[in-house]
Amino acid sequence: MKNRVITISREFGSGGRTIGKMLAEELGIPCYDAELIHKIAKESGFTEKYIKDAGEYAPGGFLSSAFSNRIFGPTNEDYLWQIQYKIITELAEKESCVIVGRCADYILKDKADCLKVFIHADMDFRANRIVEVYGETEESPKQRLKSKDKRRAAYHHFYTNMKWGDSLNYDITLDSGRVGIDKCVNLIRQLY
Repeated sequence: MKNRVITISREFGSGGRTIGKMLAEELGIPCYDAELIHKIAKESGFTEKYIKDAGEYAPGGFLSSAFSNRIFGPTNEDYLWQIQYKIITELAEKESCVIVGRCADYILKDKADCLKVFIHADMDFRANRIVEVYGETEESPKQRLKSKDKRRAAYHHFYTNMKWGDSLNYDITLDSGRVGIDKCVNLIRQLY
């Protein structure tokens, strides 16, 4: 029997990471989020900070990525993508788990019994939540949200050629601002 995996993609500030951790705890299965960064760092030799930064950004912009692969070979980001792809695939083969982000929805689409979830919420809910969870910064909360989401979408599209957040690419999308974090956990658990 195949392991059952839940992948959680999420807008920044929507609570997707929190939902993933709570869900895994309730189901008694591991949740891989920051742990993925640690595993990728260990295998690649790059620092966790570099992987965290590079892991949500498309390689170097359009011109850089268009020419580097043809002239100079794969980028560091491409190398990290290959390692990330391998690690996520191995985790799904090894055990049932929850995987947050890192294009796991795409990586596992044909490789596992996978429930693909996308968590979103309106701008005000997310802005309030990131101030509460991550604290104040010089950048406005709404600008932080737009910037982070734009980068996640570009990274996801670059490596998957799919539109990040498009409901057609997921089994379920949930608005955590309207439904609530706890109810999102309960709904996903019931589907699992």
